[in-house]
Amino acid sequence: MKYHLKSSPHFKPSIDYASYLNPEQIEAVTSGEGPSLVIAGAGSGKTRVVTYRVAYLMESGVYPSRIMLLTFTNRAAREMLHRVELLIKGEARRVWGGTFHHTGNIILRQHGASVGLNANFTILDSEDTKDLIDSCIAELNLRTQSMFPKSKIVLEVINHSTANEKRIIDVIGNDFPYLLVFAEEIEKVHQLYTKKKREMNLVDFDDLLYFWRKVLLEVPAVKEKLSQKFLHILVDEYQDTNRMQAEIVDLMASAHRNLMVVGDDAQSIYSFRGACFDNIINFPERYPDAKIYKLTTNYRSTEEILSLANESIACNKRQFPKVLNSLQRRGPLPAIVPLKNRSQEAEFVAQRILDLIDEGVPMRELAALYRSHYQSMDLQMELTRRRIPYEVRSGLRFFEQAHIKDVISYLRAALNPMDEISWTRILKLNPGIGNITAKKIWECIRTSDKPLETAVSEGVSKLFSKRARDNWQRYRSSMETLKDESVLAHPSEAIREILEKGYIAYLQNNYENYEDRLEDIEQLSNYSEHFKSTKDFLSDLALLTNVQAEDVVEPAEESEAIVLSTIHRAKGLEWSRVFIIGLTDGSFPSAKSMGSLEGEEEERRVFYVAVTRAKDELYLCYPVMDDRWHDGSIVKRPSLFLQELPEKVYERWEIEGY
Repeated sequence: MKYHLKSSPHFKPSIDYASYLNPEQIEAVTSGEGPSLVIAGAGSGKTRVVTYRVAYLMESGVYPSRIMLLTFTNRAAREMLHRVELLIKGEARRVWGGTFHHTGNIILRQHGASVGLNANFTILDSEDTKDLIDSCIAELNLRTQSMFPKSKIVLEVINHSTANEKRIIDVIGNDFPYLLVFAEEIEKVHQLYTKKKREMNLVDFDDLLYFWRKVLLEVPAVKEKLSQKFLHILVDEYQDTNRMQAEIVDLMASAHRNLMVVGDDAQSIYSFRGACFDNIINFPERYPDAKIYKLTTNYRSTEEILSLANESIACNKRQFPKVLNSLQRRGPLPAIVPLKNRSQEAEFVAQRILDLIDEGVPMRELAALYRSHYQSMDLQMELTRRRIPYEVRSGLRFFEQAHIKDVISYLRAALNPMDEISWTRILKLNPGIGNITAKKIWECIRTSDKPLETAVSEGVSKLFSKRARDNWQRYRSSMETLKDESVLAHPSEAIREILEKGYIAYLQNNYENYEDRLEDIEQLSNYSEHFKSTKDFLSDLALLTNVQAEDVVEPAEESEAIVLSTIHRAKGLEWSRVFIIGLTDGSFPSAKSMGSLEGEEEERRVFYVAVTRAKDELYLCYPVMDDRWHDGSIVKRPSLFLQELPEKVYERWEIEGY
């Protein structure tokens, strides 16, 4: 027999909700039982609603241990529960709050044995996981194949397979077609990897979700116990859940059906990580009795910025329609700024940043956002020239990236065969060549009358191990090409030759985001066309990268620098003045997204996220001319997302000297 305590029918809250929440928020926070979907528009106080909802439930008499709050970061859960503690001075620590993986870990420690998982399992971190994949590859003797992909590539395929419940061959065919030749071997690695995990009582991050769902599906008694235990379940950032997470939530909430999911369909932008847009858009179909609440009062942006955002997202067909409203804040119309090319785009942004700083805007309130990391290269160079401190949130500074340094090392070694640092880097790109072998080869090069010829000679290859010799041809053909002075004279042509003679294959087999890295190198090639010679190009890079290392460019603290970030990394953040650059068709929206309505609409959501990061001023920039190494100079159309905006929501700026 089970006996549940109930709250008093004469509930009188101690919190004056009307003093802290607007009417939309109060309606969601104080909703009754049953499923509910809270569509929280950008800047509408989503975190506040989740926090006050937990406090409201506890004040209503729901025991904290019967509330589950699922988030995407442990930090978010801690912050929300800390706020609850401050609100009601209650035992919010007893709320089950944390990420899906954190919560799955706790549940599997208690119930994993029901599906054959020993409660003392060890969780693999990312390095451990990679090492285990390496062990499987070695045991299967696959490293004898000269081009077999690195462990992190194989792991990416396996992760896609697990998260999306697809066969390895299907994942490779859809997302990694260049790996089809290795599909059978990767499947063998997957099978051995799974076998080793079970034998050693290990789980990776995906397993925490996989076994949690397995328990709920295959052990009815445990599912009944867990679903009865949690009277209320809340999910933050629901638009970012994958299929497995959504299924887990449905199973956990199956007994009481008191499920509140909070998110914004208009900010669903992580499909490449496995996020499933259907989870949020089809929620009313899975729960026909669900109550839908919309938070549309925006506390961040001016009315003019929100008008542009509203007009843009209205073009999406699959959405929960809503119109964001500002709290009577007014400002200038967003500016659409056409520029001659990427260089002038960078010049405009840098100059406008200096103007805003002179007007008293703190540097920490300025940001430049872009769709892809490579689009920041010209801007990084321009900011460096003008000694404007900046912080790159989308990854390393452009010239600190490994693939950029690799390509530059090829050029440096060809131009100066006595450059030991560059030779060592190039040689070690080849599987089977480590520090000792690279040192031996360097000695041969250093003592030769004709170092470049010696470096690509058959004699040097005798110093290689068999595995290294199998990879020799790729390295050799790249350097053979650079022996041609007519090629080396033009840095852009030399970079293209390096790519085509083997470096593209190297990227494919070593990086899961090889297409992004290829874009970076193409951008480097475009930039190099401004120089008369490879020597001038390398000299300019050396001077600029040295400036980047000086204290005047490195911010003393985070608040003293302009922020450069991809839009995906900027989600959830805000700045007073925002520049969005590279707004041309093919770049943003990306060319590969335009083959389907689903792809186009996600790109428009990315644009919407970018626009709604701005509080006071917004600048939408695009280069009219674009230099692409495979297309030459072409006239670019402004982004579809600019073309479809009504003229009333922006003003067009004309740049003098254009």
